[in-house]
Amino acid sequence: MEYSEVDHLKDKVKIVTDIYEKLIAELQKFGQLKIEPKKTSIHIGNRFGFAGVYTRKDFINLEVHLNYKLTSDRVTKVEQASANRFHHTIKLTKPKDIDKELLAWLKEAYELKK
Repeated sequence: MEYSEVDHLKDKVKIVTDIYEKLIAELQKFGQLKIEPKKTSIHIGNRFGFAGVYTRKDFINLEVHLNYKLTSDRVTKVEQASANRFHHTIKLTKPKDIDKELLAWLKEAYELKK
């Protein structure tokens, strides 16, 4: 079955769409983006997947893939995916959560080599 971004945004509070649209607009400034809606999330990548968007009723859980473990109060969960890859979950409740700090992490994730 094919999924679309719309599938992930329907039946959500409007702020979820606002957060998502701001996030994508900011990420597009990095360069080429692959946006791949899946069953439970939207994968975001360039050559490799560097982030995942998990929409909820009134917020987004953003997963950022880095090669080290972030230590920040903003990170709600860390999962070690492989020897040198950590998936960090960051809860976004408003467009302002997409700030310089978050974009710096995303830029780093975007630029990672496999």
